[in-house]
Amino acid sequence: MVNVAVLGYGTVGSGVVEVLEGNRDLIAARVGKDIHVKYILDLRDFPGDPFADRVVHDVNVILEDPEISVVCEVMGGVGAAYQFTKSALEKGKSVCTSNKELVALHGAELLAIAKAHQCNYLFEASVGGGIPLIRPFVRSLTAERILSIVGILNGTTNYILTRMEEEGAKLRDVLAQAQELGYAERDPEADVEGHDACRKISILSNLMTGHYIDAEEVPTKGIMEISAKDFIFAEEAGYTIRLLGISRLEKDDRLSVLVAPHLVSVGSPLAAVKDVFNGVLITGNMVGDTMYYGRGAGKLPTASAVVSDVIDAVLTGTESVPGGWDETKVEIMPIEETESRFFLRVNKDDIRKVLDAFPGGEAVLSDEVVNQAGFMTPVLKTGDFNRTVEALGEAVLGKMRVLN
Repeated sequence: MVNVAVLGYGTVGSGVVEVLEGNRDLIAARVGKDIHVKYILDLRDFPGDPFADRVVHDVNVILEDPEISVVCEVMGGVGAAYQFTKSALEKGKSVCTSNKELVALHGAELLAIAKAHQCNYLFEASVGGGIPLIRPFVRSLTAERILSIVGILNGTTNYILTRMEEEGAKLRDVLAQAQELGYAERDPEADVEGHDACRKISILSNLMTGHYIDAEEVPTKGIMEISAKDFIFAEEAGYTIRLLGISRLEKDDRLSVLVAPHLVSVGSPLAAVKDVFNGVLITGNMVGDTMYYGRGAGKLPTASAVVSDVIDAVLTGTESVPGGWDETKVEIMPIEETESRFFLRVNKDDIRKVLDAFPGGEAVLSDEVVNQAGFMTPVLKTGDFNRTVEALGEAVLGKMRVLN
């Protein structure tokens, strides 16, 4: 029998216990060992809960118990979660986590500690929630030189954009609806400002390069400036709008990483990713495009991914699981030097001025919006685009990138 502990008994933590206990016989048959939840760490008591007798309030009970070989860290944050994770790894206990913030910030250090103490630090649930993504990335694509990662990495923003697209709704109205449905937090900043997607694309970029990308340096823009009118013009041009995390090797092998709303062609598989679902396109130099799709969040999907790591940790024992990165920092290509087509929403009276400013561009008109127009630029360097937009002043009402 293998004894595990769960740190945090919130939404995901209770899901981890539910998966391990509910599928206990199935897991034991597949793994060859019974996996038993011995402890649950939380500050609270849970009277009446079927697992109330396993709740402890002192992490040292877990750290000092030699019978605990795997710890599931589902607390969130980078304070206590970091200290508890580090201590568990130093004790030779593998740690499985869904904590994207901690993985993005301290992943290299924690992976090194795990290797030094013959255990594992695993994070399948930290990027794609319930989507099998990390394991295929580091195992199935081991022979590949990864050229690009383009992903819809946040279910909350994707739900909001889908409702705006299909219902013509205002962003703030849909955000309030998403909060009522439990898709968005009371404080939705991490989602709508792009921080959540930034942490996830940073983790994938770390795996892509084998080195460290500082998430704080990734250019990040959220969805709060998107208007229903943007969707009208996007549809006229054959596009929709998605918040994307993109990591790409450019022509000179420099790495560009960013998070921003993009116009996405309706012919792209990413355009079909709707509501709370996530989708990630990974392009290798030999295999070409591969796509990963599913629920990127939620209690049981995320818990299932954590448990998949628990099983991996049990099966590998002291052997290191493939995948990871070191603390060597990769400098990201300056955003001003990246190239893209861009979409503008402009005052209709200023369309001639915009056409003159962007030779080779194309106006997008709609009968639904009489006083505004859309405009698609040719491929430009971001710095050149921004300078031209600044010179146009109040003629420009909105702007975003177009996925190449």
